Amino acid sequence: MGAPMEVYRLWWLHDARWYQGVASRYGQDVANEINAEAMRFVATRVGKQVARAHGEPVAEADSATLAKLYERCADIMFPNELRDGGVTALDDELLELTMRQNFAVVMVRMAGSLDGYRCPCTEIHAGWSDGLGVTLTENRATACLRHGDPACRLLMRVGGRG
Repeated sequence: MGAPMEVYRLWWLHDARWYQGVASRYGQDVANEINAEAMRFVATRVGKQVARAHGEPVAEADSATLAKLYERCADIMFPNELRDGGVTALDDELLELTMRQNFAVVMVRMAGSLDGYRCPCTEIHAGWSDGLGVTLTENRATACLRHGDPACRLLMRVGGRG
């Protein structure tokens, strides 16, 4: 195992322990809320980083380019080999993010907390969008590994950029 993967594993261990600690002391609703807030904060920062690296106004990006920018956000936050998915432009405004594997769901299941866990996926997408300067008019899950679906599928409809 290389050094970057070991760093990931240690941070995931930290993440699992703080989530379980908050859930056991204050309830899983509080743990879910704090988790979503933290993930959105990080996602916004990542979106800004990706927008800066893009070098062109995101407002001028077509949907295929925008899908690649969201994919870059996902690559930065989550190693692709542990999420096994991607972002696809379905039309001029609608993007679909698919994950056939989600390490967070695996870890929460192993901790015995899956029943009360709420995935922060839409908050992550909202953060990426904020950072990229994109307004979403739709941001929802249509399928989720947590519920036994074969993949997470999330729709993001772009309403405005800038």
